[in-house]
Amino acid sequence: MFKITDLAVEKAKHILSVEGKTGWGFRVFMAGSSCCGPSFGMDIAENPTDGDKVVEKDGLKVFLAKDASEKLDSMGIDFVDKGQQQGFVITGGQPSSCSTEHGGSCG
Repeated sequence: MFKITDLAVEKAKHILSVEGKTGWGFRVFMAGSSCCGPSFGMDIAENPTDGDKVVEKDGLKVFLAKDASEKLDSMGIDFVDKGQQQGFVITGGQPSSCSTEHGGSCG
């Protein structure tokens, strides 16, 4: 089940309000892949695209792209605020093939 933290809901709704996009949501999609697994991207969207899975919490809609929804099932969105590092992050999930053995790298 895809999870959205309370803080992520609060920050997202604030941003959407400031942008004049109240009622819109966030769309999470596959942005690539590496030895560590898939990379995800996030954007603001008014509506889901065909095949998106819609997850909602406290009025915030998150659209999970069709090709990413299965991979995102055990993950979620959080908001981090660590001094100069601030923003939304995809959390959870463990890359199964990430290895630094034999000179490989992840990240």
